[in-house]
Amino acid sequence: MFTPVLAKHTKSFNLVDTLSVGVDRIQRKLAPLQPQVETWRRTQITDDTAKLIFYTAFIDGKLDAPRSLLPEVHRLYFEPEYTEFSAGSSFLKAPGKAFDRLHIDRGSSL
Repeated sequence: MFTPVLAKHTKSFNLVDTLSVGVDRIQRKLAPLQPQVETWRRTQITDDTAKLIFYTAFIDGKLDAPRSLLPEVHRLYFEPEYTEFSAGSSFLKAPGKAFDRLHIDRGSSL
């Protein structure tokens, strides 16, 4: 959630201090996710399992996303633009979507 910096007087405003506080808050909120991301990194799945996840998500309606994105998700997983990304980011990088900030290593179990 975005919380604007409210400063009545900018004379003593210190941008570096304000940004430091903001970054610290973000890091504290993301810290609980670190164990889950590490688990995803250690987990390996087969290509068949990845396909099953994609088709279950899109065709069976387990993911609230248009079915038309399935081919692009499939392509991004099996022909990644960046080798450090895969299944999770395939869901998130589909064109025209605002999902492209989270990157999950190959082997994620969605």
